Amino acid sequence: MSNVNKLAGKTITLAHGAGGKAMRELIDEVFVKGFANPELASLEDQARFDLTELVAQGNRLALTTDSYVVDPLFFPGGDIGKLAVTGTVNDLAMSGAVPLYLTCGMILEEGFAIDELIKIVTSMKVTADEAGVKIVTGDTKVVHKGAADKCFINTAGVGVIPAHIQMAATQAQVGDKIIVNGFIGDHGAAIVDARGELALESSILSDCQPLHDLVQTMLKVCPTIHCLRDATRGGVATVLNEFAQSSQVGIKLQQSVIPIRDEVRGMCEILGLDPLYLANEGKLVAVVPPEAAEAVLAAMRLHPAGVNSVMIGEVQAIPKGRVLLNTGFGGERLLDKLVGEQLPRIC
Repeated sequence: MSNVNKLAGKTITLAHGAGGKAMRELIDEVFVKGFANPELASLEDQARFDLTELVAQGNRLALTTDSYVVDPLFFPGGDIGKLAVTGTVNDLAMSGAVPLYLTCGMILEEGFAIDELIKIVTSMKVTADEAGVKIVTGDTKVVHKGAADKCFINTAGVGVIPAHIQMAATQAQVGDKIIVNGFIGDHGAAIVDARGELALESSILSDCQPLHDLVQTMLKVCPTIHCLRDATRGGVATVLNEFAQSSQVGIKLQQSVIPIRDEVRGMCEILGLDPLYLANEGKLVAVVPPEAAEAVLAAMRLHPAGVNSVMIGEVQAIPKGRVLLNTGFGGERLLDKLVGEQLPRIC
């Protein structure tokens, strides 16, 4: 990012949201220069796309939106900017869509340091470039000091779904295998660590990462993956409950093979948390036809975002709409959806 020194060391004021000279300077110096693409630089009230180019990539649009209010804004392994782009890209990717365009709405608190804002915008640009998407339009609002917590971000994303891809939460079938792409619970644990609530010897890093390329790798091996979802709020257990209920099947997990870092497991034991419900920002859960499961797993392990991929369970006929965990001691435990909130402000 270049030529932003004009605002270095300054803070957000109400004038930066008033629609006048100060707001235009903020937009030009931070957002237009930071995101740097022709669609945004035109500064129209909307981004415009060539439908011919979109139709050439698929027969359906995928549209998603999300808001990000994580506390703290910067944490081990990421920040609110990286999180906003990653989360939106991943929501698109879970439909099999190729992510293309994002919006960025900023709600800024009076007094917020512009240097911090520049860091966030820079992080968003780096992550967007990594994901092959453009941030093409946006909005900025400023609220009185105390009316927000420094910076909130709202995003929307647009992608194109290829004609042959048909994934949905209603499509899990008896015999399907359940696959995750690595260690679970890292993001939720990293946020707790970043707040200084525990004095840990080693920092836990968030798993925040775009998953679109991993998904495309999986679909090349098996275009008929039945269900796919990223395990964000509510974690892996909640996602699997959604699959079980939508498809009216049972799902059984094997506790002994579920990948959890020792540091995350230890934190959960101290705080009385369950890692199966901890948030992730770079983990997906796939329900794959049994005949393709080994091939999908092998392809995932060759991808940087799937090196630690594991098959953790399978779909059964009963109990319909329920998820069971085989504890490894001859017993089973019912995994329900998350009740309440395990951790505040994790995304």
